[in-house]
Amino acid sequence: MSSPIRPPAVAGRFYPGDAASVGRALAELIPGDVEPAPALALLAPHAGWVYSGALAGRTWARAVVPDRVIVICPNHTGRGDRRSIWSAGRWELPGGGLEVDAALAEAIRRHAGLVADEAAHRFEHAIEVHLPFARARNPDVTIVPICLGGLGVDECRAIGEGIAAAIREVGEPTLIAASSDMSHYIRADEARVLDRLALDRLLALDPVGLYETVRRRQISMCGFIPATVALFAALAENAREAELVGYTNSGEVSGDFERVVGYAGAIIR
Repeated sequence: MSSPIRPPAVAGRFYPGDAASVGRALAELIPGDVEPAPALALLAPHAGWVYSGALAGRTWARAVVPDRVIVICPNHTGRGDRRSIWSAGRWELPGGGLEVDAALAEAIRRHAGLVADEAAHRFEHAIEVHLPFARARNPDVTIVPICLGGLGVDECRAIGEGIAAAIREVGEPTLIAASSDMSHYIRADEARVLDRLALDRLLALDPVGLYETVRRRQISMCGFIPATVALFAALAENAREAELVGYTNSGEVSGDFERVVGYAGAIIR
């Protein structure tokens, strides 16, 4: 990789652009009265904080955040490799950056067949918007950013099981965060029905069913591939249950319920 430093791409747009404002926002978005519990994985939305930050904060608050977090996002930009991992260096953020866990990243690259690649990550928002939440929950957290796109279900299985094998090899507690919004730009009532179909399969710990439901029903869940991969990884780590933290949509903020984006938060233990 030509440069190990990834500067903020969407600070000041998707979330505040300076440290003080980020801190104030996080104090409002992360509830202080929630008792976190150990988790294998979580699903949380990646829209601008004004729309989905409260749900993201509630979701991150429900999980114990260990010193290692793998964040998996979809590729919105179309840049770079479809199996991209940022394997070393640092991601800068307002108020202080996060180090990439190079040892875990290398183990994942080997076991999951990923490609060390910067291009998919440089302008992608869907990991960056989660990192201040991870840092707020554990200031010592290190990260492994993974950006995926255009994968079949068998590829998702192989990557998920490879991630689990890498976690076992490193031998340290690790949380997997799947970054996804739900249905895009349809009526709120329609989004609720379609999104529930996908979420029912996620809550049933059924990655194949999640993948096939999204494909068959043409649900515009942008991060269904990261969610499928995270489910396969969690199952390889003996996941037993999943819970829905919440569901909402952009209309609750904008007032426009004719063209909404759906948001869901879930925890897998």
